[in-house]
Amino acid sequence: MGRYLVHTFGCQMNAHDSDRMEEVLRAHGWTAAASVDEADLVVLNTCSVREKAEQKLRSEVGKLAPLKSRRERGLVLAVAGCVAQQEGEKLLARVSHLDLVVGPDNLAELPMLVADQMAGAPPRARTVFDLDAPRFLAAAPEPGSAPVSAFVTTMKGCDERCSFCIVPYTRGPERYRPASEILDEIARWVESGAREVTLLGQTVDSYRDPALPPPASDDPDESQFPSLLRAIAERVPGLRRLRYTSPHPRHATAALARAHAELDVLARHVHMPVQSGSDRMLKRMIRRYTRAEYTARVRRLLATRADMTISTDVIVGFPGETEQDFQATLDLVRDVGFVGLFGFKYSPRPFTPALKLADDVPESEKSDRLARLFEVAEGQTRAHLATLVGTRQAVLVEGPGKTAGSWEGRTARNEIVHVDARPAEGRGLAGEIVEVEITQAFKHSLAGRPTAAAIAALPRATGAAKPPRRRRALPLVL
Repeated sequence: MGRYLVHTFGCQMNAHDSDRMEEVLRAHGWTAAASVDEADLVVLNTCSVREKAEQKLRSEVGKLAPLKSRRERGLVLAVAGCVAQQEGEKLLARVSHLDLVVGPDNLAELPMLVADQMAGAPPRARTVFDLDAPRFLAAAPEPGSAPVSAFVTTMKGCDERCSFCIVPYTRGPERYRPASEILDEIARWVESGAREVTLLGQTVDSYRDPALPPPASDDPDESQFPSLLRAIAERVPGLRRLRYTSPHPRHATAALARAHAELDVLARHVHMPVQSGSDRMLKRMIRRYTRAEYTARVRRLLATRADMTISTDVIVGFPGETEQDFQATLDLVRDVGFVGLFGFKYSPRPFTPALKLADDVPESEKSDRLARLFEVAEGQTRAHLATLVGTRQAVLVEGPGKTAGSWEGRTARNEIVHVDARPAEGRGLAGEIVEVEITQAFKHSLAGRPTAAAIAALPRATGAAKPPRRRRALPLVL
């Protein structure tokens, strides 16, 4: 057919969608292009959670206009993802050289839509939610082709309706994938070489199996997510680590905590967004929990394992946030002891309830609060990493590092470790869980060397191995 290039903006869900788009295109005879200049199709897979991501899209689309105008044979330009769903036909009206706008639920139609464009069809927007018959594109990895760490989607959409968030508009209401499909896909990844899987969902811990009746529980926040975790641990014993993102605090129930205490395959880390430490702000954000409820639930998770850690998301400068509200957030960050934090300045998003609130926090004040938040959070991260120097950690090696003889991987708690493995030359490290003695702590990562016992236990290489695919690393768009 032709050559394609997919450029991804945003979160892990977008990265997962881009992978599925590439698989669909390859199944229809397309091959990957090495650069934009070689591509017959360019897909910009977009994020609209932050205003900056949309600005980035407009910049990238603008850069492609001269290329499209000078190409002797047609270049099809498509925008997919959340901005596509958000803007639809309006995006076609604003960008004269754009051919296709494709929403997240219409990715399987991409080859057909592109074929129509190449045959001379007019520009088209296809942004229809699959509410009646939800469809989940399943990964089809070839034997030996899997990355060390793979993503598997469990659900799409969101029912939370947080006042700042556009996701319910761009991704639709919650629709869940049958557990049997999830288990089968994880098994395929493991058979193809993956050692770790991250479960994806907008509120991943709200999962309910559409093939089963609702869970019998007196807790209205209970879901079937803990049961799904247990089924994965039982049915896919070859999986070495299991993670999930992003959960909602409402569904971090006692049953989820018990799963963490009892399932060794679960990572010793949870990313649990809080957004604010002020009850007044949480109510305005429509987060549906209080500070005390959030704190109790994360402490229950932290108590499940001696080495359990928590990271979070925080928004500063939400409409009406006072200095006192912000100080409550700083107090919460210190109180819980987050080892990692993603911080964002509030930016108004289309179609969100927060637009009815006056954005009354000056931009300069938002920037100042974000800087102060990062100062506290990064201090905690550095202090946590420093405690690990001299310890031995089990590191899942994902692939070669940036310098000769080095490798990179992650601990069960998700700390990045740069492994100096020169004594292991000639042996396969990627995909192995290696005992590493930590020798140094950096700002956001660690360094160490494999122990002698770990080196002796490694399998010897039998020939030139194909370099493993790495975990997809995405720039964080703030």
